[in-house]
Amino acid sequence: MKCLFAIRLFFVVSSACLCAKITPSLAHSVNVLDYGAKGDGQTDDSQAFLKAWEDVCNANDQDNPTLVIPNRNTFMLTPIKFKGPCNPATIIVKVKGTIVAPNNIKGWQWPEDDEKKDKWVQFSDISGLVIEGGGQIDAQGAPWWKYKGDKASYRPTALHFHRCESLTLKDLTHINSPKNHISINMCNGSYISNLHLIAPEDSPNTDGINISESTNIVILNSTMETGDDCIAINGGTSFVNISNVYCGPGHGISVGSLGENGGYEEVEEIHVQNCTFNGTTNGARIKTWIVRSFYPHFLSHLLCYINIFGVLLNQGGRGYARKITFEDIILVNTENPIIINQQYVDRHLIEYYNGQAVEVSDVTYRNIIGTSPSEKVINLNCDLKIGCNDIVMEDINITPSSSGNEVYASCTKAEGTSSSCTPTPSCLSN
Repeated sequence: MKCLFAIRLFFVVSSACLCAKITPSLAHSVNVLDYGAKGDGQTDDSQAFLKAWEDVCNANDQDNPTLVIPNRNTFMLTPIKFKGPCNPATIIVKVKGTIVAPNNIKGWQWPEDDEKKDKWVQFSDISGLVIEGGGQIDAQGAPWWKYKGDKASYRPTALHFHRCESLTLKDLTHINSPKNHISINMCNGSYISNLHLIAPEDSPNTDGINISESTNIVILNSTMETGDDCIAINGGTSFVNISNVYCGPGHGISVGSLGENGGYEEVEEIHVQNCTFNGTTNGARIKTWIVRSFYPHFLSHLLCYINIFGVLLNQGGRGYARKITFEDIILVNTENPIIINQQYVDRHLIEYYNGQAVEVSDVTYRNIIGTSPSEKVINLNCDLKIGCNDIVMEDINITPSSSGNEVYASCTKAEGTSSSCTPTPSCLSN
């Protein structure tokens, strides 16, 4: 019996040891409070966040670590950079509490290596980043909104992602950005869902999500109430799927502007569906530049008179915007429900236009219904020399917001087809 018991004990111990050897490391949590963060909303907690990030980023590649920003705390951050590449294949950032920016411009102290000084919270070169948790990000942008005209470039983006592969961003509230709430740049494979982005209707350039040079982007089930585009899709972007987004107030969902300063830009495979535009300035919008000046308007005129256009004027934009679909859209009092503006141009310089523009083609509008306070509810303003091709409109029904008003479609140099379309664009064949 003693021998049999010893044999059984040997197998139990051996099995336990074997399991311990083959069981992967359990995910571990890193709480910013353990690194000296105060969470009182007044103390700069940036250094504590960076120390916690360093441990998370350098963790064992099998740990799948979680950086915890706990609830019932408010953490004030000055401009900060979270850099990769990191060891773990997945890093989770749990934003349960509130993150705030300094409440005055003087408090925004950028790192010494930040030459541009145009971003608040940056994530760069990180694969498998997951940011979630149900918390709130408050960029306290109101002091920045006073900058107008040329000084508008001073306003920073709140949350910026650069070269972050397989990014997941979900379950957050983000308010009052100085400029764009979220920027996605050179990211492949982003999944964004259940966001609530909020800024006053008159806050300038407070785009919800701004996408550039990125591909395979999914945006779902979100509410965006901003002072500019709810979502802006810029050059170098492809394969974007946007679904079930509520937009309003704001400027709608836009492709562009493209081709500013004579640039070559490509956008394709954009699909927007099951979205609502409520009280927005625009609904489904495509905008491209044909010519733009480097100089203020008064100086542009002066330089034109002395004929140095080679220095003064940029060439019109080049490239294309194609394979774009807006479908199953609800409009509620939307000012410009459907608009293509291929002549998005410095109006002071239109007479010097050189006949070059970003090509717009293969654009479909399907099952778009609702109301508008405007008379011109469909505006296909395509370039007289380049034009727009393969425009398809199906099952469109846009009616006046107020009884007694009438609506119409304006159409310039667009080619394509329309069916069951009210109002009907004259330049599209039935």
